Amino acid sequence: MIESVEEFIRLRFSNDPEEYGRASSDSADPAVWRDIITRYPESRFWVAHNKTVPLEILRVLANDPDPKVRSMVASKRKLTPDLLTALAADSDESVRLAVARHKRAPRGVLEQLCADTWEEVRDVARDRLDRSG
Repeated sequence: MIESVEEFIRLRFSNDPEEYGRASSDSADPAVWRDIITRYPESRFWVAHNKTVPLEILRVLANDPDPKVRSMVASKRKLTPDLLTALAADSDESVRLAVARHKRAPRGVLEQLCADTWEEVRDVARDRLDRSG
């Protein structure tokens, strides 16, 4: 378990593959994640990348100003339908594309994305709907 902001930063930026691997797989208390988000905004992507980051932190990061962070959030398996719906309306096409590719994207969200302004998003959403029957 990651016990502090400092430990996460040290692990994430370590040259040791085992250590930076822990930054993406070890859990932390939600207070630690919130502290990282506040004190180290350049590390928000890596918080979203963590496999154990709780949904409450993903909800915060879903509104991050950086589209790379929001796109990472949109690719997380544990997202709820309401978060996928919100991210499907994101201003950045990479975020909407991640939602279109998401295995748990609700049918209504995929239908919405079939009318997206970006052709690639439309194509992925249509393909997913065609395959689901």
